[in-house]
Amino acid sequence: MSIGLPGMRGIDHIGVTVPDLDEAERFFVDVLGAETIYTLGAKSADDDWMHATLGVHPRTVIREIRFLRLGTGSNIELFKYDAADGQAPEPRNSDIGGHHLAIYVDDLDAALEYLRAHDVEIMGEPTASKQSAEGQRWLYFRSPWGMQFELVSFPGGKAYEHESVQRLWHPAHPAE
Repeated sequence: MSIGLPGMRGIDHIGVTVPDLDEAERFFVDVLGAETIYTLGAKSADDDWMHATLGVHPRTVIREIRFLRLGTGSNIELFKYDAADGQAPEPRNSDIGGHHLAIYVDDLDAALEYLRAHDVEIMGEPTASKQSAEGQRWLYFRSPWGMQFELVSFPGGKAYEHESVQRLWHPAHPAE
């Protein structure tokens, strides 16, 4: 008997609502190096479809959706909504629904220098993980609209991988 979601392979995409699609696309493409994949037009409904399907106010309108790809990872789906009942600010990590997008880089210091050269807001200094994640370094930064991102690097692996068959992807252990 299989445990878990039948046929599950991994994450296909991550959806993010942004205040300005052009600004967000420029940040993902020009600063982070994403590739624009495709765009979808507006979506709205005169019935309860938006609420029943997406959990938003029934008269909310999706103005546009843009899909981008970051390296070999999952696609990023950028949404521009006109929310019929208003929009809340970006949640903090400590809020319910809080989140961040972690990007693996080969050289954390080079990536940090690059972000600073592009006037990206850096949050703190690189941190070396301990215990099971020893071997990893990480650092948070923000997009122009306030979304939190993380740089992560562990070119030699993480400590737990020496004791476990459960592995994350990284250059030292390519996918089997």
